[in-house]
Amino acid sequence: MKALVLTEPNVFAVEDVAMPSAGPGEVVARVRAVSICGTDAHLIAGPYPGFWPPSFPFTPGHEWAGELMEVSPEAEALGWAAGDRVCGTSHDACGFCQKCVEGRYNLCENYGNMEVHRQYGHNYQGAFAEYVLHGVKSIFRMPDDMDFATGAVVDPASIALHTANRGGVRPGDTAVIFGPGPVGLLVADACRIRGAAHVVVVGRGQRLEQAAAMGNETVDFENTDPVSAILEITDDHGADVILDCAGVADTFKWSLPALRKGGRIAAVGIPVERVDLDFQEFVLYEKELVGVRATAGEMRHVLPLVANGSIRAKELITHRFPLDEFADALATFNERREGAMKVIVEP
Repeated sequence: MKALVLTEPNVFAVEDVAMPSAGPGEVVARVRAVSICGTDAHLIAGPYPGFWPPSFPFTPGHEWAGELMEVSPEAEALGWAAGDRVCGTSHDACGFCQKCVEGRYNLCENYGNMEVHRQYGHNYQGAFAEYVLHGVKSIFRMPDDMDFATGAVVDPASIALHTANRGGVRPGDTAVIFGPGPVGLLVADACRIRGAAHVVVVGRGQRLEQAAAMGNETVDFENTDPVSAILEITDDHGADVILDCAGVADTFKWSLPALRKGGRIAAVGIPVERVDLDFQEFVLYEKELVGVRATAGEMRHVLPLVANGSIRAKELITHRFPLDEFADALATFNERREGAMKVIVEP
Protein backbone atom coordinates (compact mmCIF):
# COMPACT_ATOMS: atom_id res chain seq x y z
CA MET A 1 0.00 0.00 0.00
CA LYS A 2 1.01 3.64 -0.34
CA ALA A 3 1.78 5.61 2.81
CA LEU A 4 3.45 8.84 3.81
CA VAL A 5 6.79 7.91 5.39
CA LEU A 6 8.68 10.40 7.57
CA THR A 7 12.37 9.42 7.81
CA GLU A 8 13.62 12.44 9.78
CA PRO A 9 12.24 15.88 10.63
CA ASN A 10 10.92 17.56 7.46
CA VAL A 11 12.02 14.65 5.26
CA PHE A 12 9.17 12.55 3.90
CA ALA A 13 7.89 10.78 0.80
CA VAL A 14 4.98 8.63 -0.30
CA GLU A 15 6.29 5.06 -0.44
CA ASP A 16 5.10 1.49 -0.82
CA VAL A 17 4.91 -0.17 2.62
CA ALA A 18 3.54 -3.44 3.97
CA MET A 19 -0.20 -3.74 4.55
CA PRO A 20 -1.25 -3.87 8.23
CA SER A 21 -3.08 -6.90 9.55
CA ALA A 22 -5.69 -6.85 12.31
CA GLY A 23 -4.76 -8.50 15.59
CA PRO A 24 -7.06 -9.25 18.52
CA GLY A 25 -9.54 -6.41 19.05
CA GLU A 26 -8.31 -4.56 15.97
CA VAL A 27 -9.58 -3.54 12.55
CA VAL A 28 -7.99 -2.44 9.29
CA ALA A 29 -9.75 0.38 7.45
CA ARG A 30 -9.49 1.75 3.93
CA VAL A 31 -8.71 5.41 4.55
CA ARG A 32 -10.85 7.74 2.44
CA ALA A 33 -9.99 11.12 4.00
CA VAL A 34 -7.43 12.46 6.47
CA SER A 35 -7.37 15.98 7.87
CA ILE A 36 -4.05 17.72 8.49
CA CYS A 37 -3.80 18.81 12.12
CA GLY A 38 -1.46 21.35 13.65
CA THR A 39 0.05 18.49 15.65
CA ASP A 40 0.88 16.72 12.37
CA ALA A 41 2.75 19.80 11.17
CA HIS A 42 4.67 20.04 14.45
CA LEU A 43 5.42 16.31 14.49
CA ILE A 44 6.81 16.49 10.95
CA ALA A 45 8.92 19.55 11.81
CA GLY A 46 10.44 17.72 14.77
CA PRO A 47 10.02 19.74 18.00
CA TYR A 48 9.12 16.60 20.01
CA PRO A 49 12.22 14.42 19.40
CA GLY A 50 11.92 10.86 20.68
CA PHE A 51 8.34 11.44 21.85
CA TRP A 52 6.24 12.20 18.75
CA PRO A 53 7.34 10.14 16.89
CA PRO A 54 9.39 7.84 19.12
CA SER A 55 11.45 6.68 16.13
CA PHE A 56 11.70 6.66 12.34
CA PRO A 57 10.45 5.69 9.81
CA PHE A 58 7.00 6.93 10.82
CA THR A 59 3.59 7.57 9.27
CA PRO A 60 1.65 10.42 10.94
CA GLY A 61 -2.06 11.25 10.66
CA HIS A 62 -4.85 10.76 13.20
CA GLU A 63 -7.92 12.68 11.97
CA TRP A 64 -9.41 10.27 9.44
CA ALA A 65 -12.48 8.53 8.08
CA GLY A 66 -12.96 5.46 5.94
CA GLU A 67 -14.51 2.01 5.76
CA LEU A 68 -13.58 -1.22 7.50
CA MET A 69 -11.88 -3.85 5.34
CA GLU A 70 -10.62 -6.41 7.88
CA VAL A 71 -12.35 -7.08 11.20
CA SER A 72 -10.89 -9.28 13.94
CA PRO A 73 -13.16 -11.84 15.64
CA GLU A 74 -13.18 -9.71 18.81
CA ALA A 75 -14.25 -6.64 16.83
CA GLU A 76 -16.89 -8.69 14.99
CA ALA A 77 -18.29 -9.84 18.35
CA LEU A 78 -18.77 -6.17 19.25
CA GLY A 79 -20.88 -5.56 16.14
CA TRP A 80 -18.29 -4.34 13.64
CA ALA A 81 -18.31 -5.63 10.07
CA ALA A 82 -16.42 -5.10 6.84
CA GLY A 83 -17.89 -2.13 5.00
CA ASP A 84 -18.83 -0.17 8.11
CA ARG A 85 -18.15 3.55 7.67
CA VAL A 86 -16.11 4.90 10.57
CA CYS A 87 -14.09 7.85 11.77
CA GLY A 88 -11.08 7.49 14.02
CA THR A 89 -9.45 9.15 16.98
CA SER A 90 -5.91 8.80 18.23
CA HIS A 91 -5.99 7.36 21.77
CA ASP A 92 -6.28 3.58 22.16
CA ALA A 93 -5.77 3.44 25.92
CA CYS A 94 -5.23 0.46 28.22
CA GLY A 95 -8.72 0.58 29.73
CA PHE A 96 -7.72 -0.63 33.20
CA CYS A 97 -5.51 2.03 34.86
CA GLN A 98 -7.13 4.43 37.29
CA LYS A 99 -7.49 7.26 34.75
CA CYS A 100 -9.03 4.95 32.16
CA VAL A 101 -11.47 3.56 34.73
CA GLU A 102 -12.46 7.14 35.58
CA GLY A 103 -13.14 7.84 31.88
CA ARG A 104 -10.06 10.00 31.37
CA TYR A 105 -8.39 7.62 28.93
CA ASN A 106 -6.60 10.56 27.28
CA LEU A 107 -4.45 10.58 30.43
CA CYS A 108 -3.83 6.81 30.45
CA GLU A 109 -1.20 6.02 33.05
CA ASN A 110 0.25 3.37 30.74
CA TYR A 111 0.96 5.86 27.96
CA GLY A 112 4.12 4.78 26.18
CA ASN A 113 3.70 1.09 27.01
CA MET A 114 3.01 -0.16 23.50
CA GLU A 115 1.74 -3.49 24.81
CA VAL A 116 -1.39 -1.86 26.23
CA HIS A 117 -1.57 1.72 24.88
CA ARG A 118 -1.15 3.35 21.49
CA GLN A 119 -1.70 6.86 20.24
CA TYR A 120 -2.14 6.47 16.51
CA GLY A 121 -0.30 9.01 14.40
CA HIS A 122 1.73 10.10 17.42
CA ASN A 123 3.65 7.13 18.82
CA TYR A 124 2.18 4.45 16.53
CA GLN A 125 1.76 4.39 12.77
CA GLY A 126 -1.01 6.69 11.57
CA ALA A 127 -3.49 7.34 8.81
CA PHE A 128 -1.72 9.20 5.99
CA ALA A 129 -1.91 5.94 4.08
CA GLU A 130 -4.28 3.88 1.99
CA TYR A 131 -5.00 1.61 4.97
CA VAL A 132 -4.74 2.09 8.73
CA LEU A 133 -4.77 -0.26 11.72
CA HIS A 134 -6.84 0.75 14.76
CA GLY A 135 -8.15 -0.81 17.95
CA VAL A 136 -11.92 -0.91 18.38
CA LYS A 137 -11.78 1.62 21.25
CA SER A 138 -10.71 4.32 18.80
CA ILE A 139 -13.23 3.94 15.94
CA PHE A 140 -16.73 5.38 15.80
CA ARG A 141 -19.61 4.69 13.43
CA MET A 142 -20.44 7.55 11.06
CA PRO A 143 -24.00 8.57 10.15
CA ASP A 144 -24.99 7.27 6.71
CA ASP A 145 -25.34 10.77 5.27
CA MET A 146 -21.96 12.07 6.50
CA ASP A 147 -19.26 12.27 3.83
CA PHE A 148 -15.75 11.04 4.55
CA ALA A 149 -14.12 14.49 4.47
CA THR A 150 -16.49 15.71 7.18
CA GLY A 151 -15.88 12.50 9.09
CA ALA A 152 -12.18 13.33 9.12
CA VAL A 153 -12.96 16.53 11.04
CA VAL A 154 -14.98 14.78 13.77
CA ASP A 155 -11.87 14.16 15.89
CA PRO A 156 -10.94 17.88 16.12
CA ALA A 157 -14.62 18.65 16.72
CA SER A 158 -14.54 16.26 19.68
CA ILE A 159 -11.43 18.03 20.98
CA ALA A 160 -13.31 21.33 20.69
CA LEU A 161 -16.19 19.94 22.74
CA HIS A 162 -13.73 18.57 25.30
CA THR A 163 -12.15 22.05 25.49
CA ALA A 164 -15.52 23.67 26.21
CA ASN A 165 -16.28 20.95 28.75
CA ARG A 166 -12.93 21.45 30.50
CA GLY A 167 -13.59 25.18 30.49
CA GLY A 168 -16.86 24.57 32.30
CA VAL A 169 -18.82 26.92 30.05
CA ARG A 170 -22.25 27.57 31.56
CA PRO A 171 -25.49 29.08 30.22
CA GLY A 172 -25.19 32.86 30.03
CA ASP A 173 -21.37 32.91 30.16
CA THR A 174 -19.12 35.13 28.11
CA ALA A 175 -16.56 32.84 26.49
CA VAL A 176 -13.46 34.22 24.80
CA ILE A 177 -11.43 32.12 22.36
CA PHE A 178 -7.85 33.04 21.56
CA GLY A 179 -6.91 31.72 18.13
CA PRO A 180 -9.37 31.62 15.17
CA GLY A 181 -7.89 28.50 13.61
CA PRO A 182 -9.98 25.40 12.90
CA VAL A 183 -10.01 24.21 16.52
CA GLY A 184 -10.78 27.72 17.80
CA LEU A 185 -13.79 28.07 15.51
CA LEU A 186 -15.03 24.61 16.49
CA VAL A 187 -14.57 25.58 20.15
CA ALA A 188 -16.72 28.67 19.53
CA ASP A 189 -19.55 26.43 18.31
CA ALA A 190 -19.05 24.10 21.29
CA CYS A 191 -19.33 27.05 23.70
CA ARG A 192 -22.66 28.01 22.16
CA ILE A 193 -23.90 24.44 22.50
CA ARG A 194 -23.06 24.60 26.21
CA GLY A 195 -25.09 27.81 26.51
CA ALA A 196 -22.63 30.71 26.27
CA ALA A 197 -24.49 33.97 25.68
CA HIS A 198 -21.51 35.80 24.19
CA VAL A 199 -18.75 34.12 22.19
CA VAL A 200 -15.80 36.34 21.35
CA VAL A 201 -12.91 35.25 19.12
CA VAL A 202 -9.57 37.07 19.30
CA GLY A 203 -7.20 36.90 16.36
CA ARG A 204 -6.26 38.61 13.14
CA GLY A 205 -6.41 38.42 9.37
CA GLN A 206 -8.46 36.16 7.16
CA ARG A 207 -9.15 33.62 9.89
CA LEU A 208 -10.68 36.30 12.10
CA GLU A 209 -12.84 37.32 9.14
CA GLN A 210 -14.01 33.71 8.96
CA ALA A 211 -14.83 33.82 12.66
CA ALA A 212 -16.98 36.90 12.10
CA ALA A 213 -18.67 35.32 9.08
CA MET A 214 -19.67 32.42 11.33
CA GLY A 215 -21.48 34.80 13.69
CA ASN A 216 -18.87 35.32 16.39
CA GLU A 217 -18.01 38.61 18.03
CA THR A 218 -14.39 39.37 17.15
CA VAL A 219 -11.40 41.32 18.45
CA ASP A 220 -8.46 42.06 16.15
CA PHE A 221 -5.38 42.17 18.38
CA GLU A 222 -3.41 43.99 15.66
CA ASN A 223 -5.76 46.97 15.86
CA THR A 224 -6.71 47.05 19.54
CA ASP A 225 -5.48 45.91 22.92
CA PRO A 226 -7.30 42.59 23.43
CA VAL A 227 -7.45 42.91 27.23
CA SER A 228 -9.07 46.34 27.04
CA ALA A 229 -11.49 45.13 24.39
CA ILE A 230 -12.57 42.12 26.45
CA LEU A 231 -13.03 44.25 29.57
CA GLU A 232 -15.14 46.71 27.58
CA ILE A 233 -17.33 43.90 26.22
CA THR A 234 -17.85 42.53 29.74
CA ASP A 235 -18.43 45.82 31.59
CA ASP A 236 -14.98 45.52 33.18
CA HIS A 237 -15.74 42.14 34.77
CA GLY A 238 -13.70 40.02 32.36
CA ALA A 239 -14.62 36.83 30.56
CA ASP A 240 -16.16 33.97 32.51
CA VAL A 241 -14.14 31.46 30.51
CA ILE A 242 -11.14 31.86 28.22
CA LEU A 243 -10.26 29.05 25.85
CA ASP A 244 -6.71 29.28 24.55
CA CYS A 245 -6.42 27.62 21.16
CA ALA A 246 -3.25 29.44 20.13
CA GLY A 247 -0.69 28.16 22.62
CA VAL A 248 1.64 31.15 22.41
CA ALA A 249 3.10 33.28 25.20
CA ASP A 250 1.14 36.44 24.33
CA THR A 251 -2.29 34.82 24.55
CA PHE A 252 -1.53 33.37 27.99
CA LYS A 253 -0.34 36.78 29.18
CA TRP A 254 -3.52 38.40 27.88
CA SER A 255 -5.74 35.74 29.43
CA LEU A 256 -5.12 36.43 33.11
CA PRO A 257 -6.03 40.16 33.19
CA ALA A 258 -8.94 39.51 30.79
CA LEU A 259 -10.42 36.78 33.02
CA ARG A 260 -13.18 37.39 35.53
CA LYS A 261 -12.54 36.70 39.21
CA GLY A 262 -13.20 33.00 39.74
CA GLY A 263 -12.94 32.41 36.00
CA ARG A 264 -11.24 29.57 34.21
CA ILE A 265 -8.72 29.32 31.37
CA ALA A 266 -8.77 26.10 29.36
CA ALA A 267 -5.62 25.67 27.28
CA VAL A 268 -5.67 23.33 24.29
CA GLY A 269 -2.91 25.02 22.29
CA ILE A 270 0.44 23.42 23.10
CA PRO A 271 3.15 26.02 23.84
CA VAL A 272 6.57 25.23 22.38
CA GLU A 273 8.28 27.90 24.49
CA ARG A 274 8.36 28.86 28.14
CA VAL A 275 5.43 30.97 29.40
CA ASP A 276 5.72 33.10 32.56
CA LEU A 277 2.49 33.82 34.46
CA ASP A 278 1.64 35.89 37.55
CA PHE A 279 0.45 33.29 40.06
CA GLN A 280 -0.81 35.94 42.47
CA GLU A 281 -3.77 36.33 40.09
CA PHE A 282 -4.62 32.66 40.48
CA VAL A 283 -4.34 32.72 44.27
CA LEU A 284 -5.90 36.06 45.18
CA TYR A 285 -8.81 35.88 42.71
CA GLU A 286 -9.31 32.09 42.58
CA LYS A 287 -8.68 31.98 38.88
CA GLU A 288 -8.10 28.57 37.33
CA LEU A 289 -5.96 27.20 34.52
CA VAL A 290 -6.69 23.72 33.17
CA GLY A 291 -5.03 21.78 30.41
CA VAL A 292 -6.90 20.08 27.59
CA ARG A 293 -5.51 16.96 25.97
CA ALA A 294 -7.27 15.45 23.01
CA THR A 295 -10.73 14.11 23.89
CA ALA A 296 -12.17 11.97 26.67
CA GLY A 297 -15.44 10.42 25.58
CA GLU A 298 -16.72 13.28 23.43
CA MET A 299 -16.58 11.49 20.05
CA ARG A 300 -20.01 9.87 20.37
CA HIS A 301 -21.48 13.10 21.72
CA VAL A 302 -20.05 15.28 18.97
CA LEU A 303 -20.99 13.06 16.00
CA PRO A 304 -24.68 14.06 15.97
CA LEU A 305 -23.71 17.71 16.53
CA VAL A 306 -21.48 17.64 13.46
CA ALA A 307 -24.18 15.76 11.52
CA ASN A 308 -26.88 18.35 12.28
CA GLY A 309 -24.58 21.34 11.73
CA SER A 310 -24.52 22.59 15.33
CA ILE A 311 -20.76 22.19 15.18
CA ARG A 312 -19.85 23.40 11.71
CA ALA A 313 -16.98 21.09 10.84
CA LYS A 314 -17.87 20.80 7.16
CA GLU A 315 -17.73 24.59 6.68
CA LEU A 316 -14.06 24.59 7.64
CA ILE A 317 -12.94 22.26 4.84
CA THR A 318 -11.16 24.43 2.29
CA HIS A 319 -8.76 22.21 0.33
CA ARG A 320 -8.42 18.61 -0.84
CA PHE A 321 -5.33 16.81 -2.15
CA PRO A 322 -4.43 13.26 -3.17
CA LEU A 323 -1.83 11.51 -1.00
CA ASP A 324 0.83 11.86 -3.72
CA GLU A 325 0.58 15.64 -3.33
CA PHE A 326 1.09 15.64 0.44
CA ALA A 327 3.99 18.10 0.29
CA ASP A 328 1.74 20.66 -1.42
CA ALA A 329 -1.07 19.89 1.03
CA LEU A 330 1.21 20.47 4.03
CA ALA A 331 2.58 23.70 2.58
CA THR A 332 -0.98 24.89 1.94
CA PHE A 333 -1.83 24.19 5.57
CA ASN A 334 1.33 25.70 7.06
CA GLU A 335 1.31 28.80 4.89
CA ARG A 336 -2.48 29.24 5.07
CA ARG A 337 -2.63 29.53 1.31
CA GLU A 338 -5.92 30.77 -0.10
CA GLY A 339 -7.45 30.96 3.38
CA ALA A 340 -6.66 27.33 4.19
CA MET A 341 -8.39 25.95 7.27
CA LYS A 342 -8.96 22.18 7.22
CA VAL A 343 -6.89 20.58 4.48
CA ILE A 344 -8.05 17.09 3.51
CA VAL A 345 -5.80 14.40 2.06
CA GLU A 346 -7.56 11.63 0.16
CA PRO A 347 -5.35 8.51 -0.17
